[in-house]
Amino acid sequence: MKEDLMAAAIWAIEREEVSVERALARAPRDLARILEAAWIGQELGFEEGLRLAQARGEELLALVAVADQVRRERVGDLVTYVVNRNINFTNICFVGCSFCAFSRTPKEQDAYALTLDQIAEKAAEAWRRGATEVCIQGGLPPNLDGFFYRDILRAIKARVSEIHIHAFSPMEIVYGVERTGMALRDYLLLLKESGLDTLPGTAAEILDDTVRWRISRQKLTVAQWVEVITTAHKLGIRSTSTMMYGHVETPEHWVRHLLLLRDIQKRTGGFTEFVPLGFVPWNTALYKLGKARPGPTVEEHLKVHALARLLLRGWIENIQVSWVKLGRALSQLCLQAGANDYGGTLMEENISRLAGATAGEYMAPEEFQARIRELGRIPAERTTTYQIRRLFA
Repeated sequence: MKEDLMAAAIWAIEREEVSVERALARAPRDLARILEAAWIGQELGFEEGLRLAQARGEELLALVAVADQVRRERVGDLVTYVVNRNINFTNICFVGCSFCAFSRTPKEQDAYALTLDQIAEKAAEAWRRGATEVCIQGGLPPNLDGFFYRDILRAIKARVSEIHIHAFSPMEIVYGVERTGMALRDYLLLLKESGLDTLPGTAAEILDDTVRWRISRQKLTVAQWVEVITTAHKLGIRSTSTMMYGHVETPEHWVRHLLLLRDIQKRTGGFTEFVPLGFVPWNTALYKLGKARPGPTVEEHLKVHALARLLLRGWIENIQVSWVKLGRALSQLCLQAGANDYGGTLMEENISRLAGATAGEYMAPEEFQARIRELGRIPAERTTTYQIRRLFA
């Protein structure tokens, strides 16, 4: 189905010109049975998830319709967002991920590393502009002092104690452990005591070591990612969860990834949300060398968001769209395919932009509200952990 027809069909379902029941009636019986089971709350397994991941055309419309109906029943018509700022404190990195266009070597002309004062000032400025959160991540510089992450936290809290610090991917945590020689649990406790509030569940990409080997041979393993996340959760440090799709992976990988996240959530309850991250290929070595497809199709974007809603139902209820990677139209379509969160204002964004994304670096709260109202939904500002701060009915 062509992209414009797909969009028109999804809008028709959302306007209730086509009912969920009618969309199911048009689908093959085997697919409809799986969707009906998901709708009434039955937990789906791998084979059922894979069948949904392979949906096309009318099948995909039925998947999207049921996913959005489940969204409506589980979390209602609020679409949330957070006022936050990204702070990428350095682009110097030795890892060399082939899907990244952000990292630089120390000698490159545009390499940079912010000082503690500069990082703290960015956080303070964000607070003055109404942000409740700073999201802090960076490259992995050679010979980094492992206590630098602790010092970032202390510097920010000394300047603006109330701001929520959402910082350091599992990859950065593993690097900090290596550089300090501390035990993982002790290192995470040190960061928590220094002001760390939550972790980004990034550096996940696809949680399959064969895929990880193909896209970044120096990245942490699946076991390491899971250990960091589960240890953090046990210490009361909640995290997001993510998946990067549209590169070398297959639908089987999507399903296994989502089921692994669901299993972790059953054990820890520590994930606040799931964030699908479409691969932005244009300036990356992975794509330029012909080793990856040119990012996700519209159908893949819709499938991943809808799959997440149905496979994670009852365990991770907040599904976020990445407006930076998707742009306006696709973000709105994915919000009609089961998603309920629009992400953050960001204020500055470097990683997707340098990979070739063109949606911008900042979206004002008023723009979030306008786009959400265009969908007939209710805008709401939230905290990092999904407490509602303000409703804009």
